Amino acid sequence: MSQLAASLLHCEVMLQLREYRAGDFERLYALDQACFDPQLAYSRAELRFYIRHPTTFTLLIEDAGSSGDGAQAGVAGFLVAHRQRGGVGHIITIDVEASARRHGVGTMLMNAAEQRLLEQRCSAVSLETPADNVPAISFYLRRGYNIAHTVRGYYCNGLDALVMRKQL
Repeated sequence: MSQLAASLLHCEVMLQLREYRAGDFERLYALDQACFDPQLAYSRAELRFYIRHPTTFTLLIEDAGSSGDGAQAGVAGFLVAHRQRGGVGHIITIDVEASARRHGVGTMLMNAAEQRLLEQRCSAVSLETPADNVPAISFYLRRGYNIAHTVRGYYCNGLDALVMRKQL
């Protein structure tokens, strides 16, 4: 898939979008733990379940030029999504390394996921985000998502979730 070979040059760092590989799991798990409050982050079993589910795809962006010494490239971000019944896509999670935020990583991941969902004949895509996550809400609104409704007490810490949706 040529779109997954896309790369982005920013701040003298080469970022490359690619498909998940089994050897990526621990790096993605560590990033998820770093991105979310411990009460909101996925357990290893939960994240593994979502990544391995047959209707799911996982995309990641790594710094393709970060390791001239042969070490593994750093993961700048990843996204897990799937096609639900009824032709609606669902973003399960999007995680972006703190230092990579506001550098196009989230946009690149969302563009690729929305394109993939469109190719899978999805007419819309939905996601949930904590009601107090103003930067994420602003990001999704800029991308054309609308707040569909609120789910009270959605997260295990009792925090409400906003369900956001976008027509593709």
